[in-house]
Order: sequence, then C-alpha cells, then structure tokens
Amino acid sequence: MFSFRNRPGIMGILNVTPDSFSDGGLHDVPARAASHAFEMMADGADIIDIGGESTRPGALPVADDEQIRRVVPVIRAIRTVEDGVSISIDTQSSRVAEAALNAGADLINDISAGLGDVRMLPFAASVAKPIILMHMQGTPQTMQDKPQYDNVVQEVLDALQRRIDAALAAGVKAEHIAIDPGIGFGKRRQDNIDLLAHLHRFVDLGFPVLLGTSRKRFMGAICQVTEPKELVTATAVTTALGVMAGVTMFRVHDVKANRQAADVAWAIKQAI
Repeated sequence: MFSFRNRPGIMGILNVTPDSFSDGGLHDVPARAASHAFEMMADGADIIDIGGESTRPGALPVADDEQIRRVVPVIRAIRTVEDGVSISIDTQSSRVAEAALNAGADLINDISAGLGDVRMLPFAASVAKPIILMHMQGTPQTMQDKPQYDNVVQEVLDALQRRIDAALAAGVKAEHIAIDPGIGFGKRRQDNIDLLAHLHRFVDLGFPVLLGTSRKRFMGAICQVTEPKELVTATAVTTALGVMAGVTMFRVHDVKANRQAADVAWAIKQAI
C-alpha cells in the first residue's frame, strides 16, 4: 500500500468540508468532489485523501454522523468510476473510518495517531488496513496556542515511536504502519523548519513517511505570502527535499506541480 511503482507517492487532498483553511467549501458536493478527485488522478495522484472534518488551527470537532454523510457519497462516486486509485480516509474516528472502508476506502489517515479514539488502533488491526500515524501537539482547537518544545525533532521522534509501539501492541502489522511528523500541527515556524531539516531521522525509524506541507502558513511567513494558493512553488521545494531525504508520500493540494517535483528529485536521487 505504501509502495508506488518504485517512485514517491503523491496523495491528493480532497476536503469535503465547508471550512478547511485553503479549499473549504470548494468540494462539498459529492459530484464536484469526485470530479476534482478525477482531475488529481489525471495529474498523477496515487492516493486520494478524503476528509470530512477540518483540522485547521482552531477548528471544532465534527460529529461522526456528519463526517460520514460528507465522505461516504464521495468515496462511492469515485469507486463507481475508478477502482484503481487508492483512497484514504482522513479521520480520528473509528466509526467514520469503518464507514469509509465499507464504502471503498483503502487506508486510514489519523492525525491523532490513535489518541483521538481509543478504538482506532484495535479497529485498524481487526480489518488489517494500513494506517498513517501523525504527530500533533494538542488538538486542532488548541495546537497553535503557544506550542513548546525543547528539542522538537527528538520529541516528535519519541512521540511517534510511542504511537508505533501502541499500534503494534494493538495488533496492527508493521507493514501497515506509516508515520507523519505533522508539519504545522502544534509547531512554531522554526519547529517546522527543524523537522524538515531532519526528515532523514524519521525515515530512519524504518516506516514509510508521509510529508504534509501543502500551502502551510509557515512557508508563507518565510516567503511573505498571505494567500495559501500562492505557495505551490514553496510546497514543491519541500517535496523535492523530502524525496532526497527518503520520504515515501506527499500530501498536497497541487498534484501536478508536486508530481513533477517528486519525479525530478527521484531521478536525481537514483543517480547519486
């Protein structure tokens, strides 16, 4: 599931929410959302990541039933036309994950790494489906309220190792686990930069790594840009950096630009 024809995988973001930070309300109708998914596939997406709950800073939780109402019709609409692409469900809820998998999703992308729902890891183990475990300090509501680290790289590594151990203890197979350092989730600008500078240390844990920097605010601060959609180039730079560090997957809004960045960086990496 985490191997993409011997090249890095591109995960296209499909937020079926009214309030996500960059694309809220753009794809909250199933037919429109499915159409965007097909566009991302044509641009080179290997996975479509569908979420029914915004995780922007300050976002409030969305009830399971509402998440299910948002995501299941989109998954079914995609599966009616396309059976080859992988679909991930972006949720902290085991109930939502179960409904999404039953509708045709293939893997779980949990920003809480199983901490948001104690049933998530046992559920993932019971259905033998891959799960991505992300690091986040706090919750979406609180994560940017003065996050603090003494050594962000080591602390995030240690936290992810604890979640890996918890997943294994719950019965999740090692080959079904991937990790995500959680860029922008409870991190200051320098924290994000430090994590990007040490991506190889996350790769060294021995599990596939997902990187999600797409249109993130910390890059806007560096580039003096306030409009998220103007951060396509900045995002592609981090994708190329990630490829060189050994990152496996990249979660992005702008698939074509990041597909190109990943492929060129991959070709160079093979020549080293």
